[in-house]
Amino acid sequence: MTARAEQITSRRNPLVRRLRELREARGRREQGLLLLEGTHLLQEVLRLGLTPLHLLASEDWMAGHAELLRRLPADCRPQPVTREVLEALATTRHPDGVVLTLAAPQPAQPDSGLGLPSGLVLALDTVQDPGNLGTLMRTALAAGVEALWLADGADPLQPKVLRASAGAALALRLQRVSRPALTAHLRSLTTAGGVQLVAAQPPHSGAPPYWSLDWCCPTVLLLGSEGAGLAPELLALATHLVTIPHDAAVESLNVAVAAAPLLLERLRQQAGG
Repeated sequence: MTARAEQITSRRNPLVRRLRELREARGRREQGLLLLEGTHLLQEVLRLGLTPLHLLASEDWMAGHAELLRRLPADCRPQPVTREVLEALATTRHPDGVVLTLAAPQPAQPDSGLGLPSGLVLALDTVQDPGNLGTLMRTALAAGVEALWLADGADPLQPKVLRASAGAALALRLQRVSRPALTAHLRSLTTAGGVQLVAAQPPHSGAPPYWSLDWCCPTVLLLGSEGAGLAPELLALATHLVTIPHDAAVESLNVAVAAAPLLLERLRQQAGG
């Protein structure tokens, strides 16, 4: 039987100091690792067949999750840490008892490799809020999108986004591009034809409701940033404009809220709803 690792009690421990660097983009880039927090994300990692490289947990958490620990690959040795060390590693104020690392996915394809959609693609323009981006990812996964194109905005692999996505970020095909590159690719799609580019407009714009569109065709849904909305150069490329009817008491919907009915409409139409 493998001997249990000695508990880490100091925040200055070399491993702790190294993993703390994963809270920042530079550390993730230099080490090629992601930092994940919480029991649910560990469950998602194992469900997806991924292998944690490090797993650090409090004694209490380990005592209460023996069955989950037994599911770990043989080469992932749990490392006990004190609550104080765990709090130094985590980005949440009250971590639930476990953090882990995962090898970062291979870099996204270059700007020229976005490809021709055959189903539904979600393209996000400079979405900055980690909570919104994580929620969008979870909805996109539920809607069966084939790819998520990210033009700038928040880092999709930072701990806050991973947590907000509830693991969806690990299962989606993510491709990061610059806005100019996304604009150029969308322009090429309009020239080639066969793919509809859809953008949402306010209810008073006169655009038809989103359910009147045939979402079963190859489609790219374009959504903009929280404050400025979709960039004018991207909006100008839209081949179809739609709206989400709602009460005039609310001027506009949060981007993550607006995405849900738009993304899920394709599934409703495919089911014959």
